Amino acid sequence: MSRFYLTTAIDYANGEPHLGHAFEKIGADAIARYHRLAGFDVHFCIGMDEHGQKVAQTAAARGVEPQEFVDSIAALFRAMWDRVGVSYDQFIRTTDPAHKSGVRALIKRIADTSPDDFYEKAYEGWYCVGCELFKRDDEIVDGHCVLHPTRTLEWTRERNFFFRLTKYQGFLERLIAERPDFIRPESRRNEILGLIAQGLEDISISRARLAWAIPFPLAISDGSAQGTWVWFDALPNYLTATGYPAAGWKERWPAQLHVVGKDITRLHAVVWPAMLQAAELPLPERVWAHGFVQLGGERFSKSAGVKLDLGEAIDRYGVDAFRYFLLREVPFDADGNFSFERFDDRFNADLANAFGNLASRVISMIERYRGGVVPQAPQTVLDAEDAEAIARYHAAMDGSQGYLIHEGLRHVWTCVQRGNEYVDRRAPWKQAKDPAEAAALDETLGALARQLARLAVLVFPVMPGKAAELWGQLGGPEAVDRQRFTALAALDPAGWRVQKGAPMFPKPAP
Repeated sequence: MSRFYLTTAIDYANGEPHLGHAFEKIGADAIARYHRLAGFDVHFCIGMDEHGQKVAQTAAARGVEPQEFVDSIAALFRAMWDRVGVSYDQFIRTTDPAHKSGVRALIKRIADTSPDDFYEKAYEGWYCVGCELFKRDDEIVDGHCVLHPTRTLEWTRERNFFFRLTKYQGFLERLIAERPDFIRPESRRNEILGLIAQGLEDISISRARLAWAIPFPLAISDGSAQGTWVWFDALPNYLTATGYPAAGWKERWPAQLHVVGKDITRLHAVVWPAMLQAAELPLPERVWAHGFVQLGGERFSKSAGVKLDLGEAIDRYGVDAFRYFLLREVPFDADGNFSFERFDDRFNADLANAFGNLASRVISMIERYRGGVVPQAPQTVLDAEDAEAIARYHAAMDGSQGYLIHEGLRHVWTCVQRGNEYVDRRAPWKQAKDPAEAAALDETLGALARQLARLAVLVFPVMPGKAAELWGQLGGPEAVDRQRFTALAALDPAGWRVQKGAPMFPKPAP
């Protein structure tokens, strides 16, 4: 069985989870669930980034110790991901002892294998606590970081360890030229190529006077205690999650896919591969950088006051409808907007009136006309036309053309629409009135039940709860998550005993 090690960016522990976090986690979860149905041995890792100056400042403002603060934040994030059905296999925290030791081991390995890559230098510049990064001039507008416009930049001068990133300019150019799929989508790849073409700069990787950090394992000449820069701590989580450097880590590494936001593409497509190359370790296979979910054209940002109550959005129509709307409405390769008006439209048109109505009509008619047992039926035009849409669904979901979940769902909904049109065209309620039409009625109901069974499997990555509900109403064997795409074309529900349940997507009372 082929393995598929999938990670998301670990979330920074300075506030509650928001819609941008949810978009990434739910999108990655759909990719993980899809690959399980495709027969892969999936390991899906998410987690928390818990060190750094910003965390220490926030904890101090609340009058608690940093560890107590990050423990409370991690609990909030885990509860939210459990609520929205993120099927992670591992939840890593950068305060975990194993991660700390893994980071120190990686730094020491770089020092041993590439001893010239670390050097000391006094440095001064504008530092953004929000980004935990020194900012270049082109990243500053009116004296503020472009990503954190409400934060005041801090002029910082100290003696640090630096990583010789400039050494890897040629390596990174060759990497992206020889492996065009290493960073996707194409827009993000072009951004990274443009960044590299401007010339890289060495980066400061340790911080003086930073107590809330992994101690930097190399001694600096002035004798000051140095903490590891938060990104040199955070990026290795994908590696330390495998158990590195303990025995067995090579069984999972390298990762097949890192899913991250476009604002941290540079760190994952430039700094991280350079670190691994310096350590003479294998690189991940692909970095997928999604866009932002916006509200009224503005990026969700706690610091900028652009926010939405995540619980309110989930409660509006339930977890599965929320997952569907987010991944159907917002492209996974670009920016997109969230609005409750569009949510209402999608819920009514796509879920209640189309998908839910199709399932309700078909199961009700099987109960009424065939005693609740799905009849045998030959292959029909419905099966043939669905097969074409399903092929396009796989091309959008399997990574061969990127991870275009919104496109995959669009192709599935052509099947939903086709099923409703098939019901109207065949009019099984009329066929049921004529004994001479018994075989035609069997064909109609059998073909529709077969389509619903396929749909349950196809929507499972995005709507696992509703997929399981539909599978159960159809009387499907085992569980829907035990099905495999390789068997989908031969899936035949003939003989299953259906049992209609409550409406899958009930409309709220006016």
